[in-house]
Amino acid sequence: MNLNFAKRSGVVPRVARNNHGFTMMELMVVIAIILVLIGMAAGRYEKSVVRAREAVLKQDLQTMRSAIQQFTLDKAAGPQSLDDLVSAGYLREVPTDPMTRAREWHTDSDNVLLSVDQTSPGITDVHSTSDTVSPFENTPYSSW
Repeated sequence: MNLNFAKRSGVVPRVARNNHGFTMMELMVVIAIILVLIGMAAGRYEKSVVRAREAVLKQDLQTMRSAIQQFTLDKAAGPQSLDDLVSAGYLREVPTDPMTRAREWHTDSDNVLLSVDQTSPGITDVHSTSDTVSPFENTPYSSW
């Protein structure tokens, strides 16, 4: 095809067109793919945050239970509150419950003595105050 004829007739050969940029459809497909990937990443992020909070909860419970036992064995009396553990130096501070984000814990006080030398009962166990059920273990956090 003669280029002069193409210019006069309004027909421009395919090679001569200026194809700079993307079509709207191409941009929409790319944006849709990006949104799907972001959605998948957000779901995984949420799961990892929940798992991290559960790990912190388990560690805090283990630390407080150990401090309760040590306090009871050392003082021959159970602590009357978690603040007793802090004032006696068994804990630096009462940890924040990662599920409720509060410093409130459910404590169990029984008349059970942990040792023969123990003179008075006190706190024997501690639990989270959250009744939310763990998505991974299918048990409420308050039962841990």
